[in-house]
Amino acid sequence: MDEERFNLSLRKILKQFGVTAQREIEKAVDAARSSGALAGRDALQARATMVVDGLPAEIVVEGRIELN
Repeated sequence: MDEERFNLSLRKILKQFGVTAQREIEKAVDAARSSGALAGRDALQARATMVVDGLPAEIVVEGRIELN
């Protein structure tokens, strides 16, 4: 296995995921705030799950998204 190629391709997909997820979360939070659905909330609990075909386990990352 070419470690450098592997690391570069992994970082590329993680960057793509991160940028896309951030954009979509920002749009969803903005829409929820505009509708009043998030009024008074300080944080949202978040969970991201990634599945890589050919690997036996899902990768799950959890955390809080601070709003105020």
